[in-house]
Amino acid sequence: MAAAIAQQPAWAQALAAAGLLVAARLALWLYAAFLRPAKPLRARYGAWAVVTGATDGIGRALALELAAAGLGVVLVGRNPDKLAAVAEEVGARRPGAQTRTFVIDFAADGLAANVAALAESIRGLDVGVLVNNAGLCYPYAQYLHEVDEALARDLIRLNVEAVTRMTHAVLPGMVQGKRGAVVNIGSGAASILPSAPLYTVYAATKA
Repeated sequence: MAAAIAQQPAWAQALAAAGLLVAARLALWLYAAFLRPAKPLRARYGAWAVVTGATDGIGRALALELAAAGLGVVLVGRNPDKLAAVAEEVGARRPGAQTRTFVIDFAADGLAANVAALAESIRGLDVGVLVNNAGLCYPYAQYLHEVDEALARDLIRLNVEAVTRMTHAVLPGMVQGKRGAVVNIGSGAASILPSAPLYTVYAATKA
């Protein structure tokens, strides 16, 4: 077979090599995404996870998965009733799982003080995972010059400042323990599309 390949023109050999490289990268991605054994999150990172925006969608799903992996979960959101419902769901799916809730509106004034209060509430916990999931998007597509001041402020506050402050609050404990993971939920609008002219500020804040 090697002799047959050697008889092919250079362009065909180069194309075959490129194809093999792409196939190898795809195989590695498939293994890492779907076939690799799960990591022992509690042993590797720590006993607790903090999840912002934990009442719906991605945040809720990640909170449930982290609890299923044996971590205690601090559920962070702005709606106390939804937080209580998710905490109850975690307990129903994994009896004995530890949960805490903290109510915070990342878009409200006083963000620094609110995050400081959250940090104080988790002091002493072995927080090994932080999921920065809370975020905001446009209510509908708009060009940049159509975005009003309040929306621009809230987009930057939730998608940039809140993520920065949450990481800054939790990271020292991870550094001290020499382990931990920070997961920032981004958006395809900031990476897949070459530009997002109708969601400019959102794309910029979710890069």
